[in-house]
Amino acid sequence: MESLKQKQQASVSALRPRYCLCVAACSLLAVGGALSAERERPMTGPIPALQEQPLQQYRALRRMHAQNEKFNQEGWVDCWTELDAQGFRYEIVSERGSDYIREKVLKTLLRREQELIAGGSANRAELTDANYEFTETEESTASGERAILLKPRRKDVLLVDGRMIVNPEGTELLRVEGRLAKNPSFWTSLVDIVREFARVDGVRVPISTDTTAKLKFAGLSRMDVRYDYVSINGRAVTLEARQNLSSTFPR
Repeated sequence: MESLKQKQQASVSALRPRYCLCVAACSLLAVGGALSAERERPMTGPIPALQEQPLQQYRALRRMHAQNEKFNQEGWVDCWTELDAQGFRYEIVSERGSDYIREKVLKTLLRREQELIAGGSANRAELTDANYEFTETEESTASGERAILLKPRRKDVLLVDGRMIVNPEGTELLRVEGRLAKNPSFWTSLVDIVREFARVDGVRVPISTDTTAKLKFAGLSRMDVRYDYVSINGRAVTLEARQNLSSTFPR
């Protein structure tokens, strides 16, 4: 007779494709976060204009980690990523942990990001009037930061139903947080994201993305991505900027 252990292993194997689909789909929101920072245009309406210098090129070391507690699987990938007029490229420099997580989730995210940029789909994730309705509220954080509600104009896996946090003057985007506007699949019921931004040598860039997804039969899965920039818009990031970023947002 089939042992209990064999049955459990078979159950996990059957769920793995669904787990891969859901976590990889959740990863698309992280991709959208990077794209929106790269391609964003000024907003109109009641929201003060964000003071932006467009991000046209970068080179960054990206640290990626994903895990699923129920399956007791997690993996890490560190890679160099580059974006310029020729497109998006990446080079894996180190990896460890679950082969499945690394190959089917983290590397899938990188390939999908490359496809989205090459296919010109970046505008689907932009913080623009075409994608969102913006409503400023009286809500503020303890440090005086202002909250602006984000209401997606359509159900899309690259849009967030939540809010953006800006500085007290309304000129700096600091954070976007909320829930995925559309579930990536039947197997995913909740997808939450927190994406942090910072200005590095005058250019606002995404510096981290944390995503949590609730999967049917697989529990919670988490993914976090961190960015360490070495060049932006063709110029090397200054040592002062890197030190300031490290002290403000410790890794």
